[in-house]
Amino acid sequence: MIDTIKTPDSVVGWVGRIPRPVRPYLRLMRADRPAGFWLLMWPAWWSTAFALPPNAPDFWLFCALFFIGSIVMRGAGCTWNDIVDRKLDKAVARTALRPIPAGEVTVQKAILFAIVLSLSGFAVLVQLNSFAILLGVLSLIPVTIYPFAKRITNWPQAVLGLTFNWGA
Repeated sequence: MIDTIKTPDSVVGWVGRIPRPVRPYLRLMRADRPAGFWLLMWPAWWSTAFALPPNAPDFWLFCALFFIGSIVMRGAGCTWNDIVDRKLDKAVARTALRPIPAGEVTVQKAILFAIVLSLSGFAVLVQLNSFAILLGVLSLIPVTIYPFAKRITNWPQAVLGLTFNWGA
């Protein structure tokens, strides 16, 4: 029989230097693992670079909005994933120490946190034109579906890929 050791799925890094009450929320957002928000932000920045010259009045504003939006919406998506997967995460060594299954954050607090992050993302989104707002709202469909896709297909990463590439 193989013994399994429960270890966090992320390295503590800089999150370990943040005040203790904030750490579980940063871990819910995967703030210590920036690849996810980069995957959201770079296509948006790339599109901004194609659409506007760097000296355009709104160029840097859009870059800042996409930076903030990428962080908060990736955090909201990760929090949603952890809410939905909390029972599965508890049974898997790699994810058992995530904040919800480890008991560091209640489901109710995680839901409230996801709402706050989503409203922050919406505040960013409404700075854009109506077509961008529509696309942003529609992007919530694959975000919502992804945790459930893991239960019905061997290809949940296809849904995750669609989620990350929506903005491109």
